[in-house]
Amino acid sequence: QVQLVESGGGLVRTGESTRLSCVVSGRASSEYGMAWFRQAPGKEREFVAVITRSGGGTNHADSVRGRFRISRDNAKNTLYLEMNNLGPEDAAVYYCAASDRGGLRSIASVYDYWGQGTQVTVSS
Repeated sequence: QVQLVESGGGLVRTGESTRLSCVVSGRASSEYGMAWFRQAPGKEREFVAVITRSGGGTNHADSVRGRFRISRDNAKNTLYLEMNNLGPEDAAVYYCAASDRGGLRSIASVYDYWGQGTQVTVSS
């Protein structure tokens, strides 16, 4: 059974940076393409960023491109999301997700495993 556990959320000020982590257990993280999604209150879950199994390929949503960066360390079975220049629009619960399908997939339905989410709150 694959489990994903996110950490690193919390309260940050506008313009500040933070980093989220997602630890994979039960199977090697290198078996999965992985992604970050987020969901703000009253909104649908939206794609943030995705990374291939090896980490050689990434894609980011237009809304975060240039500010956020997804990365992974398969030796540590850990996925990361570096978030810079945060704004109120970034406040949400952030989820990591894993898929055994290849490619850079931004659709939530293709992901088989999800973490419980970590809250990011941005204050002005």
